[in-house]
Amino acid sequence: MSIESRNITVSGLTVEVVRKPIKNLHLGVYPPQGRVRVAAPLAVDDEAVRLAVVGKLGWIKRQRAKFQAQPRQSQRRMVSGESHYFLGRRYRLRVHETTGALRIALRGTATMDLFVRPDTTVERREQVLHDFYRAELKRLVPELLEKWQPKLGVEARAWGIKRMKTKWGTCNIEARRIWLNLELAKKPVQCLEYILVHELAHLHERHHNDRFTALLDLHLPQWRPLREELNGSVLTEF
Repeated sequence: MSIESRNITVSGLTVEVVRKPIKNLHLGVYPPQGRVRVAAPLAVDDEAVRLAVVGKLGWIKRQRAKFQAQPRQSQRRMVSGESHYFLGRRYRLRVHETTGALRIALRGTATMDLFVRPDTTVERREQVLHDFYRAELKRLVPELLEKWQPKLGVEARAWGIKRMKTKWGTCNIEARRIWLNLELAKKPVQCLEYILVHELAHLHERHHNDRFTALLDLHLPQWRPLREELNGSVLTEF
């Protein structure tokens, strides 16, 4: 697939323009900072892209303002008293020194215990938390796939979890591979379910067109509030 990417400036906004063999132009604004991206057919020139962006300036500014007004987690120091999220619930961190394995354990519905050695760095403490998130997602996702793949009549050949700055999930249609954002471990499980259904639906329809929307409406009618919940939830700066 031939793909070209470059930046242009439109009314003071930096716009990433990605040209690829598609039929229609797609404009999006992405968290956390409101990055503007246009996916355009190969034959569409910069002037046509500028006109499309200018025509949507009001909407773009509203989306950017919404993202920039979202609450963001402060810089993590991984010390007792900090708040951390798991499956939509806020937990108070308690750090314990140990000579055993570095690990996370949940105590009730409000406390997250972090067991580390006295000389464990902030970066390593964060990695312990990320490892916990990854393990929990790997526990949850197979159950959701077992539920949703038969309903949608599709099957992903592979799936994985990684940190992504601008997307909650991606789908490589040719490889039938789904990637999920590690940050989903912090969100309510219904949000994880929505993103998984969204990416599975791409195995039926590549583009975010009327057919794609109809698939989501049919199988997960409540997807719009879930999307709004994700877009309005606490963001973490990578």
